[in-house]
Amino acid sequence: SSVCRISGLGIQSDDNLQRMMVGSMMRKVKSRTWKKQRHFRLQEDGLTVGYKSSWARKIHSAFSLCDVEAVREGHQSEILLSIADEFPPDRCFTLVFRGRRGNLDLVAETAAEAQAWIHGIRTLLENIENMGESEKLDQWICDWFHKGDKNKDGRMNFKEVRKLLKMMNMDMNEEHALLLFTTADKSQTDSLNNEEFVQFYKMLTEREEVVGLFQEYSSDGEKLSVCDLEDFLREEQLESENSQQRASELIDRYEPSDGAKTLPAMSIDGFLMYLCSSEGSIFNLEHKGIYQDMTLPLCHYFICSSHNTYLLEDQLRGQSSVEGYIQALKRGCRCVEVDCWDGANGEPVVYHGHTLTSKILFKDVVATVGNYAFKVSEHPVILSLENHCGIDQQRVMAMHLSSILGDKLLKAPLNGRTPYDLPSPEELKGKIILKWKKIGGITDNLDAAEEDVSDEDETDKDNFSSEDQNHGNKKSKQSLCAELSDLVVYCKSVHFRSFEHSRIHSKPIEVSSFSEFKARKYLKEAGTEFVRHNARQLTRVYPTGMRTDSSNFCPQEMWNIGCQIVALNVQTAGMEMDLNDGFFRQNGSCGYILKPDFLRKPESNFDPERPQDFEGYHPQRLLIRVISGQQLPKLSKKEGSIVDPLVKVEIYGVPQDQAKQETRHIDNNGTVDLPPPIHSTTNAFFSNASCTGFNPIWNETLEFAIHTPDLAIVRFVVEDYDKASRNDFVGQYALPFKSIQPGYRHIHLLSKDGTSIPPSSLFVHIGITEAS
Repeated sequence: SSVCRISGLGIQSDDNLQRMMVGSMMRKVKSRTWKKQRHFRLQEDGLTVGYKSSWARKIHSAFSLCDVEAVREGHQSEILLSIADEFPPDRCFTLVFRGRRGNLDLVAETAAEAQAWIHGIRTLLENIENMGESEKLDQWICDWFHKGDKNKDGRMNFKEVRKLLKMMNMDMNEEHALLLFTTADKSQTDSLNNEEFVQFYKMLTEREEVVGLFQEYSSDGEKLSVCDLEDFLREEQLESENSQQRASELIDRYEPSDGAKTLPAMSIDGFLMYLCSSEGSIFNLEHKGIYQDMTLPLCHYFICSSHNTYLLEDQLRGQSSVEGYIQALKRGCRCVEVDCWDGANGEPVVYHGHTLTSKILFKDVVATVGNYAFKVSEHPVILSLENHCGIDQQRVMAMHLSSILGDKLLKAPLNGRTPYDLPSPEELKGKIILKWKKIGGITDNLDAAEEDVSDEDETDKDNFSSEDQNHGNKKSKQSLCAELSDLVVYCKSVHFRSFEHSRIHSKPIEVSSFSEFKARKYLKEAGTEFVRHNARQLTRVYPTGMRTDSSNFCPQEMWNIGCQIVALNVQTAGMEMDLNDGFFRQNGSCGYILKPDFLRKPESNFDPERPQDFEGYHPQRLLIRVISGQQLPKLSKKEGSIVDPLVKVEIYGVPQDQAKQETRHIDNNGTVDLPPPIHSTTNAFFSNASCTGFNPIWNETLEFAIHTPDLAIVRFVVEDYDKASRNDFVGQYALPFKSIQPGYRHIHLLSKDGTSIPPSSLFVHIGITEAS
């Protein structure tokens, strides 16, 4: 079918894709001992790969290529490395999935077979990447059609369609659906093929609220002329600059009908495509690129940071893996942590000391960081060492760092300058910087260095037995190896004594680490002092050692006082990581965000507890009308269950900005009475619509006061209401308040893992005004 993109993906003319459709026997590898033969085959939709045991008649597992992020050739995973002596690299490859789903390691029967799959999958991934929004929607509907077509005859009767709509989380008026079914059944066979099903689905989910908005601005009710669209952009989207040229560009980019394009005008289909595109998104497109000044000292930036980066799970028994570094660096982290301990055969190992977490080689971690450091961002990566090794293995560490990283490792001050002031992210592009203790440093005060224990060592010791404490104390007095110390240039770890001591004695290149408890204590006692300290030098804050489940603290309170390196357990999904992802989504996702000027001034009087006392106080008012939801995912596998959705809007920022509001939930027992329209242009929007868990309509306004706009983050959460227990999570999206675009906008929802769940979205109207 042309709708289902197979011809679009060029399967007929591509030998690799042809081979994938025939299928191949390959070994699925889970460990050195678990290697099982499975038959893999690309399905007819050109986007799903199914696999089964050789003896099974039916496919028992499948994955969508839309969920695959990349293909790695050869022995590029720990599992494939562990069997490198058994299978040559040209037969091995790894599929990496989005989010926190584990990799799939495969060994083909021949090198040619492996190449066919590697190149075939890459071709398909490229095609998926290049699909337009409407193609992606068609493909998504098609995927559902294939799921629902149980006997695989390529057609569906009304009873089967009804069942499929329930699977899709869609409740509906049966008479209305039957009427549309009959209209879509062009072949008059009392069944729909996949193209007819796409048409039926689109009629069934027509966006009444968008049609109303379209007609409000259309001079003739049929189309938007350039002038009509210009009015809409100016009045609703607050885009007054070059609005005529902008209207013409949007018609050119999003209007599917060539006839309308030549007028030029925009049809309802083009209007909907524009609203659903990245240009109609709530996130300001200009902030998707690097738009901030990157030439200021390092301490003037918030830095995306990971704690215990080597762990994939909890901190007592979890697996240590280089995959943790790959995932963190791919998410934009620019500071990763390495816990080093003496290992066997003179090779240092990385793991969570005094626990049952597994161990990995330090040299493998260094190689991985070297390979992945600059794939997502070219700005510097800080390697935060937590070192428990003796002198001999410290020397081995220094050797590995120098030989493996080569020129990427910063080994000397830039341009021969005295390493006193911190350079900028711009000057340090492509460099890996070591954060650790340094013997003496500029003042060459050797004795002080010998006593120097990072704050993290001290706090984490509190969580282990007395035997471990003694061990820790012994280690803290260990001699430092000159070769490793010499590699520390701009991030010398020092023990924090007091703000007064730092103000008099500290150098900008010195970094102190605080547990979240210590940081919170100082924040409460001396907020403004902490802000000033962070204007001069870097501070790292990490989760308390008591968080053995790898949970996180809220990073916002540390950002409020200008702490730059707020390290989180990136492997753990939740609100805290949503905020981190949302905050670092701006400035090209480069991992560095310029702090507001009031957090960069050494004599700042800003106190997050009292923002109104600050001379730059400019509060704003945020009005969010939550209009509707689209294609919300179904949570329960139970056949009849439909989501009862509500939307929560949460504001994170200085304490006075912390706020939460929510809409009512849509009860899926039929029609609901909608509240009266709030905005003049909504009068034509809604009939007494039949809302569903799938396409709910709320049309409710939530209002917030934002006292410190520069630090606020807005998080949208969709939940499935449950009066008996806690609401279930459906989807979320977080972004900085300063990156919000006003007007009618779509919010493209993300999963718990922060990966997209297309085509699920919210449709909102945003108003931002000065607070009186």
